Amino acid sequence: MSELDNAYANVPNIPGGAQYPARWTVAAEAFRVRQAGQAELGLPYGKSARQALDLFHPRGTARGLCVFVHGGYWLRFDRSFWSHLAAGPLARGWAVAMPSYDLCPEVHIADITRQIAQAVTMAADRVAGSVALAGHSAGGHLVARMAVPGVLPAEVAARLRHVAPISPVSDLRPLLRTSMNEQFRLDEPAAEAESPVLMRPLPVPVSVWVGGDELPAFLDQARWLSEAWGAPLEIARGKHHFDVIEALADPASAMVARLTG
Repeated sequence: MSELDNAYANVPNIPGGAQYPARWTVAAEAFRVRQAGQAELGLPYGKSARQALDLFHPRGTARGLCVFVHGGYWLRFDRSFWSHLAAGPLARGWAVAMPSYDLCPEVHIADITRQIAQAVTMAADRVAGSVALAGHSAGGHLVARMAVPGVLPAEVAARLRHVAPISPVSDLRPLLRTSMNEQFRLDEPAAEAESPVLMRPLPVPVSVWVGGDELPAFLDQARWLSEAWGAPLEIARGKHHFDVIEALADPASAMVARLTG
C-alpha cells in the first residue's frame, strides 16, 4: 500500500459504501425509462466506444445546457450510473448532457480532459443558450479544467454561466503517492499540468462543493481550489463523498439553483 492510499479511499470510509454503485444503477435506469422520448442516448462525440454522451431534453425549448461529468478516479464508471442526477436541472427547463470517457490506464488524464472538452462542445452545438458544468470527484477535476483558458473553444467558453466542481480532485500531486498512480502514470510535471489549483480560471462564476462528512483529503482538495480561485466553498453538512451529489436530483436544492438560476 502506498503512503496516501487510505487518505483517498472513499468506499471503506463510508457506511455501506460498496452498495452505492448498485443503487445508482437502479435509480439511473428507472430515470431513463421515465424519460423515454425525451432523451437521446449514446450520442458519439469522439472515435472510441466510450466517447459518447446521453442528452436529456426538457419539455419545450431548453433554457440552456447543463453537463454533468462523473467521477471514479478516471478509472471506473460511465454515464449509465448517473442519469437520475439530471432530474434537478431538467425540472428547471435545462437540457442535461452526461458523457462517458475513456479510462486510465488506456489513456492519460490529459487525454480525458481533451475528451470532455469535445463532449461539452458537441453538446453545446445541439443546445442553444448558457452552459453550466457540474462534475463529481474526478469529474470535479474535469469541469474545473474546462474553466481554464484555452481548454474549450472560445465560442463555447463564452457561454459558460457557472461551473460547480463537487468534491473535486484539484491538485493531482498527492496522487503520486497512491498506488492508483500505477494506472494514472503521472509524474510530477504531468500532475502539475493537470492541477487546476495551479491555474488561473476564466472570469466565470465557480462554486466548489464538498460534503461536511468527507475524508480530510477531499475537504482539503475542495478548500485548495476555493482559495486558489477565490470561489465560494459550499460545505454540505452531514453529506459524504457518495451522497453529496444527490442534490443534483432536487430542483429545489441550492446546488441546482446555483447552476441554473
